[in-house]
Amino acid sequence: MTATDSTGSALQLAFSALSDVGRVRKDNQDSGYAGPWLLAVCDGVGGAARGDIASSTAIQQLRRIDVAPGDDLLGLVAGALHRAHDRISELVDEDPNLSGTSTTATLALFDGARLGIGHVGDSRAYLLRDGVMSQLTRDHTFVQSLIDEGRITEAEARVHPHRNLILKAVDGVHETEPDLFTVDLAAGDRILLCSDGASGVLDDDQLAAILGDGTVDYAAVELVRASLEAGSTDNVTCVVAEVSAQPVTDQPPMLVGAAADLPRRGLTQRAGRLLGHRSTEADEYEQMPADAPANAIPSDPIDPEIARYAPRPPQRFTWLKILGVLVILASLAWAGAAALYVLSQRQYYIGVHDDQVTIFRGVDYSVPFVDLSTPVETFDLTLDEICAYQANDIREGIKAESLSAAQRTVTELQSASECISDDDSVDPTGPTGQG
Repeated sequence: MTATDSTGSALQLAFSALSDVGRVRKDNQDSGYAGPWLLAVCDGVGGAARGDIASSTAIQQLRRIDVAPGDDLLGLVAGALHRAHDRISELVDEDPNLSGTSTTATLALFDGARLGIGHVGDSRAYLLRDGVMSQLTRDHTFVQSLIDEGRITEAEARVHPHRNLILKAVDGVHETEPDLFTVDLAAGDRILLCSDGASGVLDDDQLAAILGDGTVDYAAVELVRASLEAGSTDNVTCVVAEVSAQPVTDQPPMLVGAAADLPRRGLTQRAGRLLGHRSTEADEYEQMPADAPANAIPSDPIDPEIARYAPRPPQRFTWLKILGVLVILASLAWAGAAALYVLSQRQYYIGVHDDQVTIFRGVDYSVPFVDLSTPVETFDLTLDEICAYQANDIREGIKAESLSAAQRTVTELQSASECISDDDSVDPTGPTGQG
């Protein structure tokens, strides 16, 4: 299919993608994809419920539409999102431990002249045209609803205690109802899709300055680097594309983040190269022998059968060694428990005491014979006077960095005059904190 812009020139995309686990998280729950027809970013939600599986599963479904589309651009986008929803639902049915997992999804399908955008959650899509930056998507978050009502500013939203509460996600449970729209393109446009690890710490001016500089590869690397240097505590994923009226050198699709990491055990060297990895991940494939089995990884341990029959030295004074180890472990446990108790008394959280909202010093955890929390300040405010999602947060305990921070949060709860209603929002009693 040949498509042109308003001037009659055929358009193509040059693209790049990069994902980084960041400086705080242990696992990357972001996934990204860039191809000649499709750009996509998914940010997994769920923590222990494996948000990385949700995001990588969604990307694997979305990337199937990375082909020249027909006339029904938004129909293809919506269908891909619904297939991602269905596949996540199947995984949860197969493994109940995944219950609660979900992912944001922001994708852009290119037809040679337009983008068909599909959006769920708080990952973002931006358009840079003639030096002017435009945010194409609207966050499906609690703080965005407060911004829309004029109750807080964009700057305040960046530090709001509930800034990670999303109202929509692809979770395999709630029917996916994405935002769907098209965007006309012109030669020279640059497109950015990113997770909130980037948009949460870089404002529009900073994003525009980096996005418009250098090649798409340079922009992707600099956006991730700048996000980390700005103090991002989340995974960071950026997908960058430039619209060109000139022929673009063919390049393989790029798969980054959890979607690239999870299948590693089942990828051969050739498959790894075909996926276009542009990071040190490729080194692992090169280190494998050509005839290695498909599930081999460089750090495979010794064959368990070999270890089972390996010669062992005779055992002497076993009971003394065991007793010594137990004494050492008991001493370490006692010292660790004492240190944890001291540390716990430097923390605060908001909970309930005698049916009243109360600030506690300590941690919301029960240990036999030890009281780890003490009421510090009780307010004339009951859970019945608070919105359901806020009351649920208080029952679970809202952590605070200091007593003054806890007092500010309670003041916000007292000043909230009405609840936010959103029929499409994810059940706030479920795990919607973002990873």
